[in-house]
Amino acid sequence: MTDSAAAFYEALRDEIETVLIGKTDLVEHLTLSLLSDGHVLMEGVPGVAKTTVANLFARATGLDVNRVQMTPDLMPADITGTHVYNQTTGEFTLQKGPVFGNVVVADEINRTTPKTQSALLEAMQERTVTVQGETLALPEPFFVVATQNPIEMEGTFELPVAQRDRFQLKLDVGLPTREEERRLLARFDSNPDLGPQDVTQVVTHDDLAAARADASNVYIDERVVDYVLDIVAATRDSADVDHGVSPRGALALQRTSKARAAVDGRDYVVPDDVKALAVPALNHRLVLSTDAEISDVSSVAVIEDVLDSVTPPGAEDVRPNAA
Repeated sequence: MTDSAAAFYEALRDEIETVLIGKTDLVEHLTLSLLSDGHVLMEGVPGVAKTTVANLFARATGLDVNRVQMTPDLMPADITGTHVYNQTTGEFTLQKGPVFGNVVVADEINRTTPKTQSALLEAMQERTVTVQGETLALPEPFFVVATQNPIEMEGTFELPVAQRDRFQLKLDVGLPTREEERRLLARFDSNPDLGPQDVTQVVTHDDLAAARADASNVYIDERVVDYVLDIVAATRDSADVDHGVSPRGALALQRTSKARAAVDGRDYVVPDDVKALAVPALNHRLVLSTDAEISDVSSVAVIEDVLDSVTPPGAEDVRPNAA
């Protein structure tokens, strides 16, 4: 195994940190999802740099990026595209929507209606789009980065379960620490126009392909697979949950754990990889019981309780060819 994945992440992290401060965890999780062919949903109040991080990440990767501002009046065709009549030729021609890009930034996805949100379902799962009966392949790679406001905020529509389940990771974007915010103020005081335009491409398509191969080739021991399955089963058995994690969620946890190992320079998954990613990979997939919602139990708390209840294997036992 080479260090392609580790070098890929480090290059992106260092370049993005020339603009932003205190978002290393977001950059890492975006990298993990890109390397494992997933999508990311970021939630946070306005002003915490959700969209900025997505745009910086896209520019640093050099991938073709399309941004969609999701609003209540947006229609599915505004995302997927439609056939437009050409008066000159007398024929209908396909006008592709913004979904036809390597990186699609769906900004404030829960500001638009569930009908329009569903325009991304086929694209995110099958990497194709059907426009008026014609099925078209999307570019490779295809990576959706969506942002959303907390669902308690006015004017939002909660994403349907099927839509949430398409996201490999859900990241909660919080406020910076006081010291991080102090450094941020100083940086933008000296350079008020600093922004995504100041970030340059630092990796190539070949770098991405090599890093993805690294992540795919990471070894995962049967004991770690059992650990993943035990966590997933525990979510289904929880008294606070009506519907636990689906097999898609189990796959997401396994794939991102392999990517985390690769980014860390290892060719095998350790239990800590799984434990570190359980919350972002699984919490948005749970459907809580009515009693849990009334009691203000959060999905994150359920996953944390599950992690406390499931015993991981020993890290020394999960290396390749371990005795």
